[in-house]
Amino acid sequence: MAQEVKPYNEEDSSKKEQVTKMFDTISGEYDGLNRMISLGLDQKWRANVVDMVAATNPDSIMDIATGTGDLVIQMAQKTSASRLIGLDISSGMLEVGKIKVKKEELDNRIEMVLGDSEDLPFEDNSIDAVTVSYGVRNFEDLEKGLSEIRRVLKPQGILVILETSVPTKFPFKQGYYVFSKLVVPTIGKIFSKDKIAYGYLQKSASTFPYGDRFNNILKKVGFNNVEHFLQFHGASTIYKAIK
Repeated sequence: MAQEVKPYNEEDSSKKEQVTKMFDTISGEYDGLNRMISLGLDQKWRANVVDMVAATNPDSIMDIATGTGDLVIQMAQKTSASRLIGLDISSGMLEVGKIKVKKEELDNRIEMVLGDSEDLPFEDNSIDAVTVSYGVRNFEDLEKGLSEIRRVLKPQGILVILETSVPTKFPFKQGYYVFSKLVVPTIGKIFSKDKIAYGYLQKSASTFPYGDRFNNILKKVGFNNVEHFLQFHGASTIYKAIK
């Protein structure tokens, strides 16, 4: 089991409560800082996720931990899905996302939903495709969240996850260590309202069970045809699985 990392040193609140508080606080600045920290590469990686999902021609797509809605908006633009859902536990992030959805004139296709990934407000076997972009490491109970995703997916439905990982080969491993340990927290301290948030995001990434370890968790909760694809030498990884 992955080590539990929480944003704040608050013993009387759960990881879920603390993550919600953190994202509500940084919602207005999240997109800009995310582009800065990833050097803009996250946009290409999200495009790869969209391509994997689009190849299955889904009619319904749910993006969990949708944040400000970048990925679900791209899904609407690149697929013919009639039902698109962006779900997040942070109302602050969703409010920013709703503005973006309306600006793109997609509010007739995209529904932004306040909800918990570990207790999804949807029926069994009701969604063709589910995506999660940099969100599963924030699940309080990883296996429960993945099991919920499997529950709502239709048989043969696809799950595609984009998540941080750690490069294993020289010099990328060493470069990643310096960048994540020093640069990311420093950027967060300088530019973010929440000086702790970006330190947490780095720590949660470093303790996440990436690669084959995460593949095994996906298989344990019942997914099949599990594959993973390294992005930029392993700085992030895309996981694909079928119900």
